[in-house]
Amino acid sequence: MAQAVPAGEPILVVDDLAVEFRTSAGAFPAVRGVSFQMARGETLALVGESGSGKSVTALSILQLLPYPAARHPRGSIRFRGTELVGAPEQALRAVRGNRIAMVFQEPMTSLNPLHTIGAQVAEALELHKGLRGPAAAKRTLELLELVGIPNAARRLGAYPHELSGGQRQRVMIAMALANEPDLLVADEPTTALDVTIQAQILALLKDLQRRFGMALLLITHDLGVVARMADRVCVMNKGEIVEAGATAEIFRAPKHPYTAKLLAAEPKGTAGPPAPAAKPVVALDNLKVWFPVKAGLLRRTVDHVKAVDGISLTVPEGQTVGVVGESGSGKTTLGLALLRLTASEGAIRFDGTDIQGWDGKRVRPLRRQMQVVFQDPYGSLSPRMSVGQIIEEGLLVHRLGGSKAERERAIAAALEEVGLDPAARHRYPHEFSGGQRQRIAIARAMVLKPRFVVLDEPTSALDMSVQAQIVALLRDLQEKHRLAYLFISHDLKVVRALANSVVVMKDGKVVESGPTERIFAAPEQPYTRALLAAALDMRAVGDGAVRT
Repeated sequence: MAQAVPAGEPILVVDDLAVEFRTSAGAFPAVRGVSFQMARGETLALVGESGSGKSVTALSILQLLPYPAARHPRGSIRFRGTELVGAPEQALRAVRGNRIAMVFQEPMTSLNPLHTIGAQVAEALELHKGLRGPAAAKRTLELLELVGIPNAARRLGAYPHELSGGQRQRVMIAMALANEPDLLVADEPTTALDVTIQAQILALLKDLQRRFGMALLLITHDLGVVARMADRVCVMNKGEIVEAGATAEIFRAPKHPYTAKLLAAEPKGTAGPPAPAAKPVVALDNLKVWFPVKAGLLRRTVDHVKAVDGISLTVPEGQTVGVVGESGSGKTTLGLALLRLTASEGAIRFDGTDIQGWDGKRVRPLRRQMQVVFQDPYGSLSPRMSVGQIIEEGLLVHRLGGSKAERERAIAAALEEVGLDPAARHRYPHEFSGGQRQRIAIARAMVLKPRFVVLDEPTSALDMSVQAQIVALLRDLQEKHRLAYLFISHDLKVVRALANSVVVMKDGKVVESGPTERIFAAPEQPYTRALLAAALDMRAVGDGAVRT
């Protein structure tokens, strides 16, 4: 069994850890004999695909698994010499959020939507340090300033939904650091963030780690993040550590075939230049989405948030237009407006006909030809419906398929087309991996035989190897059906692999657009260059580690 051994005195020792989950079919082994150690001040990365056991291992450290459904048939977790496996709840409370803190992937589900961010940071100080009143408020402000929240004093009364994704993650880090922990566990802390924000959060974590001298356990599937951050790596597959060692060495000369596969996994190829003769499917002319800002007793409109501000673009048949930019640039709002799912001004032409003034009844038949695939398939698929029911729903709404038998054949064909077994239609979304759920979401769209699909971050929450598979699937479906795609993403590697042309957005406007290869090879605008620099810096670090 591979074991990672730190250079200094260990503060955390995980020894032969096993985790089982009890199911109706019996015990399922999720972690099988994992061992590693961590010293103060070092960064260890646990890497691997979804289902490899990374997060289960991390949650075991703080004993946060759903006991008694989960159990440890064997193994030990010692923090500063104290055994945590089976420790009494009072002892664990003294460690959680105090000596060991955790930052999760999605801050919006970790932060309480009913409490201000100031109150949530102060809560950690009150629980573990007994700080209240002005002392707690002062320390809360210091922590928010420490993690780089702009206008921190004004943000104390803000609620999570009023912050951007990057700002919410900074609040999570402030809460984690409130009691200056010895160990910070970061579970996919940058997966859902734009490349520029991702770089800022990683730099912040490194800076805070040096300042507090804490150890950092990083859970991720992004090897660029690993190369940039980690001193050592443990590669996990099917609940086991298959390879462990210094980051530079692992990247330069991986010994296990699974490690080599992970390092080689990324979307391949490019989409080629735009086809000038391709027929336009969707065209926008001076599209605007402005949200009013109201103030005063009479709630008069005093200003507007210009989420989309005068954008014109064309999406041709069989082509992909990539839309990139930071959070808040207007990418998703553009997609929603184009689909007539949010109010807008300006022309929206589908097959040459302006549909902007159409009412809901007139637009409804058109929705069959204009579909969308969202970022989080788990959130967009109903947990109460089987896969077959989810895919059939669109057929029923649009009165397609005729008889039940015909619809069953259409469902089976759609599942086969996206690489899933038609027998899976009787199962439910929670029984599938992230990549499989995204295939189901794609099947739900494709069963209606659309001509245009908005792809809103469809790969950002997936492992790199699964990303490559989904990109290949989308490319095959596009070629087979001559689909037009509007591909919204912050992952520039995926955009380069799939998009024929790129639109770069900032503050609701297009700052640059053109053929994908031209944008990547010779960006004209400083903002585009900054986006590319942030993305390529992540890859360059990884490449450097491989070459070291």
